[in-house]
Amino acid sequence: MAADEKAQAKTEQGKGKVKEAAGRAVGNERLTAEGRADQAKGDVRQAKEKVKDALTD
Repeated sequence: MAADEKAQAKTEQGKGKVKEAAGRAVGNERLTAEGRADQAKGDVRQAKEKVKDALTD
């Protein structure tokens, strides 16, 4: 997995967790949903990179 892609995936996941927690803390459903979406994007990016790694090995 390319190091920069892996880092981006982890960053998106982390950012999403922070947004989701902040949204829950202040009762903002939109922010909570954005956080979940960011986490999902990070998960998809990470899965894509794992598939690419598996195909190149």
